[in-house]
Amino acid sequence: MKISIGNDHAGPEYKKAIVEMLIAKGHEVTNYGTDTLDSVDYPDFGHLVAKDVSEEKADFGIVICGSGNGISMTVNKHPKVRAALCWIKEIAILAREHNDANIISIPARYTSIPQAVDMVDHFLNTSFEGGRHQTRVNKIACQ
Repeated sequence: MKISIGNDHAGPEYKKAIVEMLIAKGHEVTNYGTDTLDSVDYPDFGHLVAKDVSEEKADFGIVICGSGNGISMTVNKHPKVRAALCWIKEIAILAREHNDANIISIPARYTSIPQAVDMVDHFLNTSFEGGRHQTRVNKIACQ
């Protein structure tokens, strides 16, 4: 799979651990995030991830900021993007099963690194159920 990842200054260590797991599992990763703790603006990195997913250059996206909210709001402005803010693996699983989410948003200040890695792993390995959920997903986009 092709995965795009982006983060602000709250997420470099999270990104590093997630990317290591993804590469170990044979995924191709495009890294748009910062690698330092110096303050940066999350939209600068979120838009790049969302563009990859929207234009189908990436199968999935991963975004990380302090609360997960700002970067999630940013990526959800793009067509064909369905980003889910996840703080436990069960939410990540439901986001895929019921909402066909294609970007996971991780709140670095409210999850541990092992928890974030586990959420991403479950997110990527869970299939969309379709059926009654497809009807609802079809109603999400405004375009």
